[in-house]
Amino acid sequence: MIRNDKELIVVGDRVLVKVEEGEERTKVGLYLPSTALDSQAVQGGTIMATGPGQPMPSLDAAAGEEPWKEPVRETRFVPMQARRGDYALFFRKASVEITFENERFLVVPQAAILALVRE
Repeated sequence: MIRNDKELIVVGDRVLVKVEEGEERTKVGLYLPSTALDSQAVQGGTIMATGPGQPMPSLDAAAGEEPWKEPVRETRFVPMQARRGDYALFFRKASVEITFENERFLVVPQAAILALVRE
């Protein structure tokens, strides 16, 4: 995400969420019960950016044959299920709040996302 010539890069299997303030009904039409809102256990928002995913370990069998050589390998990632523009419901306690260019966002691990709404 780029703002004012600064780029915010999300790493790993995390997503950057623009927070939707607690309402009973979300903008996409999901109903959040008062118990979820009161305890702040579940929160929703729009995904603004995603990381590349979880890095996959190298499965090269030839890696041990010539240990003096630097392995030439392209980093591969397990793809993210979440995409930019999705609406995410996630566990609030798993998120980290940040401020970037005077806007409030949450960084959420993909494992903390309960559901995605995609148009």
